[in-house]
Amino acid sequence: MSTLLDVRDLQVEFVTPNGAVRAVDGVSYTLDEHEIVGLVGESGCGKSASQLAVMQLIQSPPGRIAGGEVLFEGSDLLTFAKNGPQMRAVRGGRIAMIFQEPMTSLNPVLTVGAQLEEAVRTHCSLSKSEARDRAVELLRLVGTPSPETRVKDYPHQFSGGMCQRVMIAMGLSCNPRVLIADEPTTALDVTTQAQVLKLMRDLVEQFGASLVIVTHNLGVVARYVHRIYVMYAGRVVEAGATKDIFAHPRHPYTLGLLKSVPRLDERQGARLIPIDGLPPNLIDMPPTCAFLPRCTRAIDRCRREPWPALESVGGGHSVRCYVNLGEARDERIV
Repeated sequence: MSTLLDVRDLQVEFVTPNGAVRAVDGVSYTLDEHEIVGLVGESGCGKSASQLAVMQLIQSPPGRIAGGEVLFEGSDLLTFAKNGPQMRAVRGGRIAMIFQEPMTSLNPVLTVGAQLEEAVRTHCSLSKSEARDRAVELLRLVGTPSPETRVKDYPHQFSGGMCQRVMIAMGLSCNPRVLIADEPTTALDVTTQAQVLKLMRDLVEQFGASLVIVTHNLGVVARYVHRIYVMYAGRVVEAGATKDIFAHPRHPYTLGLLKSVPRLDERQGARLIPIDGLPPNLIDMPPTCAFLPRCTRAIDRCRREPWPALESVGGGHSVRCYVNLGEARDERIV
């Protein structure tokens, strides 16, 4: 498979009264054709900011894209004017994004149909009647009952799960090559989460698109993504195939995330093990590994030397750590 999206050394800063916050600090990842990739990490690690930067949607001020490249279809998207015709054609047409909190992402004073029609008329050059037919077709595609009637309803008349389906329909309305889903299961119950994730997977396969899922929960992406990038304090700390990340985690932070997720096959009475402490202050980053104060596996080298680079450990698996968890058999998760 060929690489569809290639993000290289992406950097995003936010200016505050106390100094500049480097929310995304040299993030690199690739997305191949027909692939599903997961970006995982706790709140504030830079997952959403990195994806907003890909779309050139970082609010300025206070934010700015400080460096990097976003290569897509032979062009660096960061060289396009933020609101110029080239970027507007890509945003929503070639690369679409499903935002967090669907109940607040939809305009409450416009019908769902009107919002779907706006998207397709902007990028697909359809007439008003053709756009209305396309809106009904999209609602039917995502499993909305009675789409001919519901297309006239307002967002407050939909449940959270149905609003998320509308957002998915809007994202896929112009057959994009890349779909970015930012925390697509936030505020949804477990059953609806599974339905929404399966729906997205099935639809991207049907449309031949590629998908980036942004989430804080490794358990959410276990069944659906091909590769995982684990982020911490604005950087990727581990990357690899899903089965490798789950079976052989190589970074203590990844191991901590896995041990904090409930498992159905765990013995009775077993307790979840939380990650103690808090993420670092991004205004005043330590010279050593950012995870060091919370790490239970640290060695002397971790305390003496700078945060290591992301290095390959074989088989498409990379890690940013001096500790070799692969040598310890008891660190295996499955």
